[in-house]
Amino acid sequence: MGTIWQIHGNDAREMTLRLLETSEAWRLVPVGGTVALKPNLVIADTAENGAVTHPGVVAGCIEHFQAHGIRSISVIESSWIGDRTMSAMRTAGYGDVCDRYDVPFFDLKRDRTVSVQTPIGSIDICRRAIEAGLLVDLPVLKGHCQTRMTCALKNLKGCIPDREKRRFHALGLTKPIAALGAALRPGLVVVDSICGDLSFEEGGTPVQTNLMYACTDAVQADAYGRTLMGLAQDEVPYIELAERYGGGSTAWLPSDVVLLNEASAATHYPQPTGTVARLTRSVHADQACSACFAALVRALYATGRGGGQDIYIGQGWRGKQQVGLGIGRCCAGATSCVSGCPPTAEAIARELT
Repeated sequence: MGTIWQIHGNDAREMTLRLLETSEAWRLVPVGGTVALKPNLVIADTAENGAVTHPGVVAGCIEHFQAHGIRSISVIESSWIGDRTMSAMRTAGYGDVCDRYDVPFFDLKRDRTVSVQTPIGSIDICRRAIEAGLLVDLPVLKGHCQTRMTCALKNLKGCIPDREKRRFHALGLTKPIAALGAALRPGLVVVDSICGDLSFEEGGTPVQTNLMYACTDAVQADAYGRTLMGLAQDEVPYIELAERYGGGSTAWLPSDVVLLNEASAATHYPQPTGTVARLTRSVHADQACSACFAALVRALYATGRGGGQDIYIGQGWRGKQQVGLGIGRCCAGATSCVSGCPPTAEAIARELT
């Protein structure tokens, strides 16, 4: 079992620096090796809304490694299907961080890939992620509308091309997420749980917890995060599956958690809300992509129309007839359909009203 370093506060940069200095993270970089920082920039938004990694986390990582003489550092990411990585990067404040420290940012949507064999077959992975001397996983601990939570393992989905992201959804997310985690095995994980949204990966209802933690095992990071979120083991099954695939260990004990300071006023970790479940009780999802599903959830939330007409979404409905509203081009066989791949929340909301 590995150590989990935990800290409370509200300054992401300072918290990150203390986590990395205490854990001596610079020692994880192989001699002459590169460091690739992989944040969560799923959409173009600011961290305060609970969806993306605070730029202070990236700044703290860069400062730590540069202070120890490591110069080959980059920030890498690929936003979800339907969004532009560079737009997300600038909106989140990463452009200023990269300029300040003279560190390049690479959009993995434009990266070359390498085919890697995994327990579920080959997966195409972006080269800058798999060839890094030290891959540093910087996820947000937050809820997810399909997998209940997203943290270190699912954040690695940004290291594959869009065509693989679509295939992951067609296969069902559990096995591909677990297999990708075993293939990449980031050497360091720094979890931003300062204000992650506890029910929805796109944010909007953030909960201030003022907490960060770090470890060297993505599977352990997720197992610990699942506990913090109050979720049962069977609610996030890809964590144990990643362990079986060789991605790391789910094991941790309270004695493994090293507290770097006293807990802040936010001592109680709130439970995930039932907002998404309530909104989508009339939604028939079959292999739905996150971007498409999230757009639907946003529209349902904005219009207050959850629980009304039957709504169909996902690749599993392609080529089939449905009586109700279809979301996206995969559901063109529905009585009515909001086109797009993915359609915008605004377009869905217009159809719902």
